[in-house]
Amino acid sequence: MKESRVWLGKPFPLGATVVGEGVNFALFTEHATKVELCLFDSPEATVESVRVELPEVTGHVRHGQLPDVRAGQIYGYRVHGPDAPQEGHRFNPRKVLLDPYARCIARDLRWEDAVLDPAKDTAACAPLAAVADTSFPWGNDQPLRIPWHETVIYEAHVKGFTMRHPGVEEDLRGTYAGLGSPAVIDHLHRLGVTAVELLPVHFHIDEHFLAQRGRRNYWGYNTLGFLAPDPRYASTGPEGAVREFQTMVQALHAAGIEVILDVVYNHTAEGNEHGPTLSLRGIDNAAYYRLAANRAHYVDFTGCGNSLNVAQPFTLQLIMDSLRYWVQEMHVDGFRFDLASTLARDVWEVDRLGSFFDIIHQDPVLSQVKLIAEPWDLGPNGYQVGNFPVLWTEWNGKYRDCVRRFWKGHGGTVGEFASRLSGSSDLYASNGRRPGASINFITAHDGFTLRDLVSYNHKHNEANGEENRDGSNDNDSWNCGAEGDTEDATVLALRVRQQRNFLATLFCSQGVPMLLAGDEFGQTQHGNNNAYCQDGPLGWLDWNHTESQTGLLEFVRGLIQLRKTQPVFRRRRFFQGRPIHGAEIKDIYWLKPDGSEMNDADWGSGYAHCLGMVLPGNQIRETGLHGEPIEGDTFVILFNAHHEDISFRLGSRHRDVSWTSVLDTGRPEAPSQTYAQMEEFPLMARSLAVLTAVFPSKPDES
Repeated sequence: MKESRVWLGKPFPLGATVVGEGVNFALFTEHATKVELCLFDSPEATVESVRVELPEVTGHVRHGQLPDVRAGQIYGYRVHGPDAPQEGHRFNPRKVLLDPYARCIARDLRWEDAVLDPAKDTAACAPLAAVADTSFPWGNDQPLRIPWHETVIYEAHVKGFTMRHPGVEEDLRGTYAGLGSPAVIDHLHRLGVTAVELLPVHFHIDEHFLAQRGRRNYWGYNTLGFLAPDPRYASTGPEGAVREFQTMVQALHAAGIEVILDVVYNHTAEGNEHGPTLSLRGIDNAAYYRLAANRAHYVDFTGCGNSLNVAQPFTLQLIMDSLRYWVQEMHVDGFRFDLASTLARDVWEVDRLGSFFDIIHQDPVLSQVKLIAEPWDLGPNGYQVGNFPVLWTEWNGKYRDCVRRFWKGHGGTVGEFASRLSGSSDLYASNGRRPGASINFITAHDGFTLRDLVSYNHKHNEANGEENRDGSNDNDSWNCGAEGDTEDATVLALRVRQQRNFLATLFCSQGVPMLLAGDEFGQTQHGNNNAYCQDGPLGWLDWNHTESQTGLLEFVRGLIQLRKTQPVFRRRRFFQGRPIHGAEIKDIYWLKPDGSEMNDADWGSGYAHCLGMVLPGNQIRETGLHGEPIEGDTFVILFNAHHEDISFRLGSRHRDVSWTSVLDTGRPEAPSQTYAQMEEFPLMARSLAVLTAVFPSKPDES
């Protein structure tokens, strides 16, 4: 084995850092007795060529500087210490460990017998890091800082979005470069979205049981490297992943599109006590993980075998350093935190004032980016929708569930449905948040696509190889009269109408709309509501569209354009529902089909399936950037989830007002038509219509 010069180095920053002379290596471990740095000559090497002990320790950080090492060097660690699971320690120097601060992955995990055998060495199969040069010519690229009320989120998978896209060069499909290609950006730009929310791009591994079945963890919620872009999405190979990701971000920013990352800081890929020792477990298990009273076992709030110990300062530092790195070095615009309730837990209970939030709120970098919580986990009292603090937005699961139930035809939902349409003030107003705190969505990666939501009553996950046991059984879906594929024209027409109903509801609601990639043209997963391991055609978007799909795409483009041009659909503040400052007109009205306003008895009715919402464009009562009053057109949105047609009388507080139809999901091809005041609008069964008010011209107007 070769020898290498090693100097004392510095304890900060953690990880491998290129310095004036060589590379500084620093690794936190509170309970280790020795740390050895292992240098490899290539990703194919079966043993390290250099092994040196980090010579100094400062505040639980082992560190050393190697003056002869350069960027690109492949490395890992062997960490010595007690192997005492009952005390929480699982040190094993036979295991080569990935640096938790790795910025570049040189080699993926190879699932060989040695990985799970504590007596065997893993130098030949462990995941390895490479010293990274993260410099990039950003030019004038700056954070876009798009306000929440102007944001439209598009949830997408880097690989699945581009793998079958005919406009993306074949060698770029499924990659960061593909996502930043002109064809993809053109689609996003024409659609009108302002942000892409990417499923996890942090380095992750495929679970052992999936590897045994020849499958992969497609979604990526199995993180091992929190600072490294996953090399599986790099067209230029592992060594080019960092720069390729940066280039993608730069291209999206140039098109006015923000990049939000779905991040998994609640657990790691090392699983439970029977899982592999790949990184944190072997570096300092007792420090990094939440351990049960029997310290040989893990506390699991995630359903994935372990939970990171956010109450431990260096664990919290790892998360914060990772977040800052992605903002400062990779220029991302925000984060969606998977199972965020786990991060909010103190010892056991969810604490919305916990240290995790305190540190983010005072951080001058992270407090300025978009922060989205998935506000639940699998632990006690884990469902925390509406309970996150200011600066945070949330995936509003109550919005999803209520809107699904309403359009499924459930009675007794109109009251909550109105709350969800108007921004969910019952969830977010009490602690000073605004409608932008609600990320509204009908579907997401986890569950049915929109087309499947209206095509299946039951999940069909047989392709996952788990006998259809995986995935949720509670979907609030309705197949419109036939399960799955059908040639019944009546059923197919109703399914298209229901998709349009959901989409129009989403983009006419106050809050921040999130669209699942593919829902704009009716993507199907054939009833699979848990495609986490479907790295193939089932999980990839199909860009070969029928005429009906193309029509749906144009419909969604129109909806987003309507939202962008009409301020009544994207208010910054909640409605007050009463006349404001002496005005005769309220800022929102709720109507019955006879044109009169809803009363308390109507809201409590268990049979109501119809509702009208009037949004006066001259009662927004908000100002623009320079203090100018914001006004727009007045709209009425009519909702009919009943199975029969209904006539809806179009009233107004003003005389001589007429109403012009903007869209009608029941008659999508019908030309626009104008209706006189108090005239009845024929609202089809299970349909939605949007009309705009036309006020009489003033005498001095021509």
